[in-house]
Amino acid sequence: MRRRTQVSDVRVVTWNINSLRARQERVEAWIAEVQPDVLLLQETKLADDAFPGLAFNALGYDSAHYGQGQWNGVAILSKVGIEDVVTNFAGDVEPDPDARIITATCGGVRVSSVYVPNGRSLDDDHYTYKLSWLDRLVTHLGADADPSSDVIVGGDYNIAPDDRDVHDPAKLVGATHVSQAERDRLAALEAWGLVDVFRQQHSDDRVYSWWDYRGGDFHQGRGMRIDLLMCSKSAAERAEWCVVDRNARKGKQPSDHAPVIVDLSD
Repeated sequence: MRRRTQVSDVRVVTWNINSLRARQERVEAWIAEVQPDVLLLQETKLADDAFPGLAFNALGYDSAHYGQGQWNGVAILSKVGIEDVVTNFAGDVEPDPDARIITATCGGVRVSSVYVPNGRSLDDDHYTYKLSWLDRLVTHLGADADPSSDVIVGGDYNIAPDDRDVHDPAKLVGATHVSQAERDRLAALEAWGLVDVFRQQHSDDRVYSWWDYRGGDFHQGRGMRIDLLMCSKSAAERAEWCVVDRNARKGKQPSDHAPVIVDLSD
């Protein structure tokens, strides 16, 4: 893991933890090692009153959580302050029935932790819901943030931005996560002013952030890059280093997702 070069650097991480209750010890150990300033979590799978805010506070983090029990759930942990928290979509955007987005200002950066719907299959109502959710995300940004300021929308997008982000694109023809309509929604976020900061720094790398638990996919390198840090231009210009921490996918009872890390210069 890269050492922090300056105390003033801000390290922002997104991580779909796939049940915080099951992986609390892993998260705390990883935090102690990596020392993120802002950690965006998805799939906490906890109600708000079950979220271990006191445990994170003991590690030096303020936190905000938006949960609904055994499904979904998003959170923001911050060592650099947490202000102006918004749960669900902002403004007059149609609210979502699921706990999939939380937004706050941390250290002068407007951050959102997002858990985009899976979509299931192209002929499923959940796919239509996914596209609608992504449309509402763009509208939310218009109501909540300024693309000329520092903005990061990090999370599990359940979309591989292009074929470099899929181990075997031919096997996914006609499936979700790679459809043109989903990728068009990412393009709409880019049109609003966001940049896929990992791809900005690693134009040719075939690096993944999610691997199915089944079939030994992680050890076989059969994954997808669906966990993204989408940054405004000013935040992307501050990005010194961005990486997927594959080591966090190893060991006993890991999440099926790996954290994605970006260091922003002061």
